[in-house]
Amino acid sequence: MSVEKRSSRDVYDALREMILSFELYPGSRITETELADKFGVSRTPVRGALQRLEAEGYVTILSKQGCFVRNIDIDSLTSYYQVRITLEMLSLENACIHMPESELKNLAEAWNPQHQKGRTDNADEMEAWDEAFHMTLAEAGGNFALAEYLNDINHHIRVIRRLDFTDPHRVDKTYDEHYLICQHLLRRDLAAAQILMRAHITRSEQFARTLTLTQLARHKSSHARQ
Repeated sequence: MSVEKRSSRDVYDALREMILSFELYPGSRITETELADKFGVSRTPVRGALQRLEAEGYVTILSKQGCFVRNIDIDSLTSYYQVRITLEMLSLENACIHMPESELKNLAEAWNPQHQKGRTDNADEMEAWDEAFHMTLAEAGGNFALAEYLNDINHHIRVIRRLDFTDPHRVDKTYDEHYLICQHLLRRDLAAAQILMRAHITRSEQFARTLTLTQLARHKSSHARQ
């Protein structure tokens, strides 16, 4: 791998973390020149990092206007979560009917609270592990359109969904709830699985929403004192 490619990846990692930690405030304008000076690299790796961040939904690049950190619209996020719950309910219904017992047992074992396979202190990796659980259920039900729509919703809420895994207690809760959802499905108890899934997603949204608003308020207060 060339130095230029390594530099672009380093710039991407640093910028992404600055966005997620609200060091770069939502809606703020950033330029290739400023970032190149900040990181001590040419504009080429900066441009590559920004293009990747745009593809992942973290920034918006507007022709002749510049690059902007994506705004966080709490109301829009709530709308996405409402749609997500609807999709997850159908996902469970399909999985309850079509997902083989062996696959459910494997999924349950992966989320056994006693073992906690895949657990990591890296919030990004935990978010991906959690997302894989929900996508496995969606895909196992056999409805490809449902899986595609759920994947699209995940793309829109990934920015704050990650925050759910910055708290070790929330990670513990996730293992408990995922495991229990699988147990309900193994008993083919759809109603119990749906009740728990709805509560699971709602708690996740509320936690991430509260943490997001707190971080935004803290950032705004800090800049007001400067």
